Amino acid sequence: MAPGTVSTTPRTKSFRRRGGVFVAVALLALSAGWLARVQILQATARAWVVSDSLAPADAIVVLDGGLETRPFAAADLYKKGMARQILISAVKPSPAEKLDIVPSHIELNRAVLLKLGVPSEVIVSFGTDVSSTYEEARALAEWANRNGIKSIIVPTEIFSSRRVRWILVKELSGLDVGIQVQALPPLDYDLDNWWRHEAGVIGFQNEVIKYLYSLVSG
Repeated sequence: MAPGTVSTTPRTKSFRRRGGVFVAVALLALSAGWLARVQILQATARAWVVSDSLAPADAIVVLDGGLETRPFAAADLYKKGMARQILISAVKPSPAEKLDIVPSHIELNRAVLLKLGVPSEVIVSFGTDVSSTYEEARALAEWANRNGIKSIIVPTEIFSSRRVRWILVKELSGLDVGIQVQALPPLDYDLDNWWRHEAGVIGFQNEVIKYLYSLVSG
């Protein structure tokens, strides 16, 4: 064998062939995953979101947040005869709200509902200075127990739907209250294109973390 040449044994050739096959398969898998990324991302989001087929209930519950979607959904459900009351959580006021610089959560939601034609007498608040979904659920359980509520509809955004339902089911489990969650697409994106929007990516990521934290801490 000439100086500087490397001997190639059958075993070395076999190893190289296997390595080449592995690289080819890996590249093929990556290519397939890239080509199917849209379907994968859509399927992932759909598997995460929970949304019920709605039936008439005693009340529609508007939790903190989602001013651009939740009261609008609540008003629509009320007009369709899905419930006779709309409950708004009494969220802990911010420093600016305490100074009457900006309206409170209750005032903003009530204003939207009234503007959409919901009668003032059917809008009721529950809780006192609640500051989390857990506190809202506990306050709702107390209100439902006092007022004989047996079924509720809760509109919430698509990615928060799983966490909201889990917390409500946990906190109201002893009251035999039927819980229906309506998953609402945000204004800027939906299940078909959420990953194309920064708000969608951040929203999905944050809700996964929040849900996992709820499972661990709850």
